[in-house]
Parts: sequence; structure tokens; C-alpha cells
Amino acid sequence: MITVENLCKTYGSGEGAVNALRNADLTIKDGELVAIVGKSGSGKSTLLNLLGGLDSATSGKVIYNDVDIMKMNEASLADFRLRKIGFVFQFYDLLPELTTEENILLPAQLAKNKSADISALAERLGLTDRLKHYPSQLSGGQQQRAAIARALINNPDVLLCDEPTGNLDQKTGDDVMELLLQLNKTEKRTIVIVTHNPEIAARCERTIEISDGTLIS
Repeated sequence: MITVENLCKTYGSGEGAVNALRNADLTIKDGELVAIVGKSGSGKSTLLNLLGGLDSATSGKVIYNDVDIMKMNEASLADFRLRKIGFVFQFYDLLPELTTEENILLPAQLAKNKSADISALAERLGLTDRLKHYPSQLSGGQQQRAAIARALINNPDVLLCDEPTGNLDQKTGDDVMELLLQLNKTEKRTIVIVTHNPEIAARCERTIEISDGTLIS
């Protein structure tokens, strides 16, 4: 599904240039559950942002089913992200002025996706009785489940998760990870998880290790 070829990302120029990602080559198959691991500052989130088209590469390719998204214009790339990729971040990024239901449905409204089924999704994620609540009225685990529901509302091909349990206590984090595992197992959904937690990485099918911007295993 995803092929990365000679991908590089450099911030700045000259002596102050920082090579956040160096000549990365990578393939992720349809239906895989993959962990990206490494120390803080190693380039994990940079790689994930490039996979999701949230950042542009200095050079190289990110190919989804024969289409290099690095060659897309901004409008096409925004539409691709909206319809094909679901993002889950560490700090939820729910809009505080919107209810849970409104937050979840926002990507569907932007994509004019009238077939989006929030009822089934809310039931599966245990949010049915929280849809009219605002983010400030939810626990951390409930907010992250709402963020996952928002990521899934347009039925994306890929779910990209950046430290999805990093802001949660152990039990809640385990529950969220179990949910992601079930999404991969029952729906064969492709999921890529950036994590510094070896226990989470161990539960994934494959681990990609990055150090100082270089894929080392």
C-alpha cells in the first residue's frame, strides 16, 4: 500500500541544517500493523508526518498505490488526507467549542460524505452517551476514543497514530491500544503507530526502528 523511496527531510540550510530524515526506504503492506520506534528527536514523527502528507519532503517519494503524494498540489493533497488517511495524535486535538458528535463528524462534513455512520462508530467506541458532551466534559480516554472515531469517520485506508497512548494512564492506554489492535484484526485496517513504548511496539506485527533520522532496522 505504501512505498517510501529515498525519503529525506532537512530543516534549515548551511551549517545550521538539521537532517531530520535521511534516505529512508520503506514498504508497508495493506492491512499491516506497524510500529515506528526510536528515541525522542530520532525522526519518528517527521516520518509519520511525511507518510500522512502533513509535511513536504526535501527529496524522495511517498507512494500510495502507485501515486506519489509528494507530487500533489496542496488542494489535491488536502483532499487525499481527508479521504484516505485518518490521524490520531497524542493530545487528541478536539475542538473545544464543538460537541463530541460535531468533532467526529467534522471530517465527513468537509469531505461532503453523507454516508458517514456516526451511530455505529460511537457504539463501537463506547461514546453513544457522550456525543452531546464537550471535550472538557470527557475523560482523557474518552477524548482519545473520540479522536479515533473522528479519524475513522471517512473510512480511511490508513490510520496514522502519533503516540496515541502517550497522554493516558496505563489502564486507559491499554484500552486504547486494544481498540487499535481490534481495528486492525477485524477490519484489516492498515495502522502505523509512532511510539517510544516497547510494550506497544511488541504488540504490533512489525517494528521499524529509527535513529538520528536513519532507519536502522
